[in-house]
Amino acid sequence: MKDISLQYISQGATPKEHLKNIREVCEAGGRWIQLRLKDTDMATYLNSAMQCREICDQYNTIMIINDNVGVAKAAMADGIHLGLNDMNPNEARRILGDNFIIGGTANTIEDCIQHSEDGVDYIGLGPFRYTKTKKKLSPILGVDGCQNIVSEFRTQNSEIPIIAIGGIIESDIKDLIQIGVSGVAISGMLTNQEDLEEKIQNIKKHMASQS
Repeated sequence: MKDISLQYISQGATPKEHLKNIREVCEAGGRWIQLRLKDTDMATYLNSAMQCREICDQYNTIMIINDNVGVAKAAMADGIHLGLNDMNPNEARRILGDNFIIGGTANTIEDCIQHSEDGVDYIGLGPFRYTKTKKKLSPILGVDGCQNIVSEFRTQNSEIPIIAIGGIIESDIKDLIQIGVSGVAISGMLTNQEDLEEKIQNIKKHMASQS
């Protein structure tokens, strides 16, 4: 897979705002985008995904769709991210094929092991801390919770990348590097922010230092 050290999860009050924010992140050097539209009808989601595809193509950016396998396939996304209550990764793989990236959310070591057995390409572990972007939030993990899960999962001899997710801010990056995550998924920290290019380069530089 392309560099997964920094993923941007889209945010905005409207689909138009999501796309505006995605373009700004791409312009600033973000190269992994997850389009995450909630409470949106299928036609709007698909139309937004097609526009997102154009933006990502322009900047040679990986495009992931949150939850919706049908939209991911129709918009020719690079992958899908599935929540704990979404479609099973095996079923998504059957529909989308071997060339699609499939990621899955995890909150426990059991979730991680199940994802490993289901053949996901990466695991989104969290929430790291409280985040307003998700309505039904799983238990907060924090540094200690993430560290315990990452350490135990690595004893299973699994090399699946683990991406920390949920309310992450810049000062968390050092701690997350130390516990051995492969990357971070960020939303608010990169939405409507000044010095966006500098923030993105700093995060990538810090994450690269662990490899």
